[in-house]
Amino acid sequence: MLPKFKTLYFFENTEIIILEIKRMDLAENAAASELYHWLFLDKPSNSLLKLWFRSMDTSTEIQERYFEQGYLKFNSLEATYIEKFNSAQHKLTNFSERPLLPELQSIIENYLKKP
Repeated sequence: MLPKFKTLYFFENTEIIILEIKRMDLAENAAASELYHWLFLDKPSNSLLKLWFRSMDTSTEIQERYFEQGYLKFNSLEATYIEKFNSAQHKLTNFSERPLLPELQSIIENYLKKP
Protein backbone atom coordinates (compact mmCIF):
# COMPACT_ATOMS: atom_id res chain seq x y z
CA MET A 1 0.00 0.00 0.00
CA LEU A 2 1.36 3.39 -0.99
CA PRO A 3 1.77 6.08 1.68
CA LYS A 4 -0.98 8.69 1.65
CA PHE A 5 1.47 11.58 1.67
CA LYS A 6 5.10 12.61 1.42
CA THR A 7 6.67 15.35 3.57
CA LEU A 8 8.31 18.08 1.51
CA TYR A 9 9.18 20.60 4.24
CA PHE A 10 9.12 20.19 8.02
CA PHE A 11 9.81 23.03 10.50
CA GLU A 12 9.46 22.72 14.28
CA ASN A 13 10.00 24.45 17.62
CA THR A 14 8.69 23.69 21.11
CA GLU A 15 5.26 25.20 20.38
CA ILE A 16 4.44 24.61 16.71
CA ILE A 17 5.12 22.53 13.62
CA ILE A 18 4.72 23.80 10.06
CA LEU A 19 4.98 21.38 7.19
CA GLU A 20 4.22 20.95 3.53
CA ILE A 21 2.98 17.61 2.30
CA LYS A 22 2.23 16.18 -1.10
CA ARG A 23 -0.67 13.77 -1.29
CA MET A 24 0.32 10.48 -2.87
CA ASP A 25 -3.21 9.03 -2.93
CA LEU A 26 -4.46 11.33 -5.71
CA ALA A 27 -3.85 11.29 -9.44
CA GLU A 28 -0.80 13.28 -10.59
CA ASN A 29 -3.08 15.45 -12.73
CA ALA A 30 -5.08 16.59 -9.68
CA ALA A 31 -5.08 20.34 -9.00
CA ALA A 32 -2.02 21.62 -7.13
CA SER A 33 -4.31 22.88 -4.34
CA GLU A 34 -5.48 19.28 -3.81
CA LEU A 35 -2.02 17.68 -4.06
CA TYR A 36 -0.05 20.11 -1.87
CA HIS A 37 -0.98 21.14 1.67
CA TRP A 38 0.78 23.46 4.10
CA LEU A 39 -0.21 22.57 7.67
CA PHE A 40 0.23 24.33 11.02
CA LEU A 41 0.14 22.22 14.20
CA ASP A 42 -0.23 23.94 17.55
CA LYS A 43 1.47 21.45 19.89
CA PRO A 44 -0.15 22.46 23.22
CA SER A 45 -3.69 22.07 21.84
CA ASN A 46 -2.79 19.43 19.23
CA SER A 47 -4.90 21.38 16.71
CA LEU A 48 -4.02 21.14 13.04
CA LEU A 49 -4.89 23.98 10.66
CA LYS A 50 -4.46 24.28 6.92
CA LEU A 51 -2.43 27.30 5.85
CA TRP A 52 -4.04 28.81 2.76
CA PHE A 53 -1.21 29.25 0.24
CA ARG A 54 -1.18 32.51 -1.73
CA SER A 55 2.26 32.85 -3.36
CA MET A 56 5.97 32.08 -3.09
CA ASP A 57 9.37 33.55 -3.81
CA THR A 58 12.52 31.47 -4.18
CA SER A 59 16.19 32.32 -4.43
CA THR A 60 19.30 30.17 -4.09
CA GLU A 61 19.57 30.85 -0.33
CA ILE A 62 16.13 31.87 0.97
CA GLN A 63 12.62 30.69 0.22
CA GLU A 64 9.43 32.53 1.14
CA ARG A 65 5.83 31.39 1.31
CA TYR A 66 2.87 33.70 1.76
CA PHE A 67 -0.33 32.39 3.28
CA GLU A 68 -3.66 33.96 4.14
CA GLN A 69 -2.70 33.44 7.81
CA GLY A 70 0.94 34.62 7.67
CA TYR A 71 4.39 34.50 6.13
CA LEU A 72 7.14 31.85 6.21
CA LYS A 73 10.79 32.54 5.36
CA PHE A 74 13.27 29.66 5.43
CA ASN A 75 16.59 28.20 4.35
CA SER A 76 18.14 24.75 4.76
CA LEU A 77 18.69 25.24 8.53
CA GLU A 78 15.94 27.42 9.98
CA ALA A 79 12.68 29.25 9.38
CA THR A 80 10.69 32.18 10.70
CA TYR A 81 6.91 32.23 10.62
CA ILE A 82 5.06 35.50 11.26
CA GLU A 83 1.35 35.23 12.00
CA LYS A 84 -0.78 37.76 10.15
CA PHE A 85 -3.48 38.41 12.73
CA ASN A 86 -1.56 38.69 16.00
CA SER A 87 1.93 39.36 14.58
CA ALA A 88 3.43 36.54 16.65
CA GLN A 89 6.83 35.51 15.34
CA HIS A 90 8.06 31.92 15.56
CA LYS A 91 11.66 30.75 15.04
CA LEU A 92 11.75 27.16 13.82
CA THR A 93 14.37 24.56 12.94
CA ASN A 94 14.32 22.92 9.51
CA PHE A 95 13.90 19.16 10.04
CA SER A 96 12.82 18.38 6.46
CA GLU A 97 15.25 15.46 6.22
CA ARG A 98 13.98 13.82 9.42
CA PRO A 99 11.16 11.23 9.33
CA LEU A 100 7.91 12.16 11.05
CA LEU A 101 7.07 10.68 14.42
CA PRO A 102 4.20 8.14 14.24
CA GLU A 103 1.91 10.44 16.29
CA LEU A 104 2.34 13.29 13.81
CA GLN A 105 1.89 10.95 10.87
CA SER A 106 -1.39 9.76 12.39
CA ILE A 107 -2.64 13.35 12.91
CA ILE A 108 -1.95 14.14 9.26
CA GLU A 109 -3.59 10.93 8.01
CA ASN A 110 -6.70 11.81 10.03
CA TYR A 111 -6.67 15.30 8.49
CA LEU A 112 -6.54 13.78 4.99
CA LYS A 113 -9.63 11.65 5.71
CA LYS A 114 -11.77 14.77 6.08
CA PRO A 115 -13.67 15.84 2.96
